[in-house]
Amino acid sequence: MAATNPIPEPRKQKITTFLWFDNNAEEAVNFYVSVFKNSRILETTRYTSAGSGPEGTVMTIAFELDGQQFTALNGGPQFKFTEAISLVVNCQSQEEVDYFWNKLTEDGGEQGRCGWLKDKYGLSWQIVPDVLMKLLKETDDSKVAPVVKALMQMKKLDIKKLEEAAAG
Repeated sequence: MAATNPIPEPRKQKITTFLWFDNNAEEAVNFYVSVFKNSRILETTRYTSAGSGPEGTVMTIAFELDGQQFTALNGGPQFKFTEAISLVVNCQSQEEVDYFWNKLTEDGGEQGRCGWLKDKYGLSWQIVPDVLMKLLKETDDSKVAPVVKALMQMKKLDIKKLEEAAAG
C-alpha cells in the first residue's frame, strides 16, 4: 500500500497583484526580492517571435515578497503607476520602518507624506508601523486628534513622535 503525502501541495494564491512595467520588470523584481526577506522569483516567461515584445526578452515574472505573490509584466509605456494603488508594508518597529523607507526610496525614489513613498520604478508604498493603527483606533477624539496632526506633518513615520502625540 502506497503512503499518502501528509503535506498538501501549496495552494496557488487566489488573488495576485499584477504590476505593469514599461520594460524594466526584471530589474524591478530583482530589486524587490533583494529588499524583502523570504522572497523569490517563481517563474519567468519570455516573449516569442509571436509576442508583442522583442523575442527572448522578459514578458512576465511571477514572484513572492514575504509569502505574497505578484506578477510583473513588461507591457510597454502605455500605462503608469499612480498613487491610487499602493502596497502597504506593516512594520513592528522603528528599525523596520527605517529599513523599508530607506531601501524603497534609494536611487531615485520619492518621499511622500504620512508614510507614503514612490520607489524608483514609480510604484507607491505605505510604510506603516503597527502602533499607528492602535493609536488611531482610540475612541477618545481628544487622543486621536494629536496623533493625526503629528502624522500629517511627517514623511517617514516616527513611532516615538506618534506615541508622544497620543500621550499629550
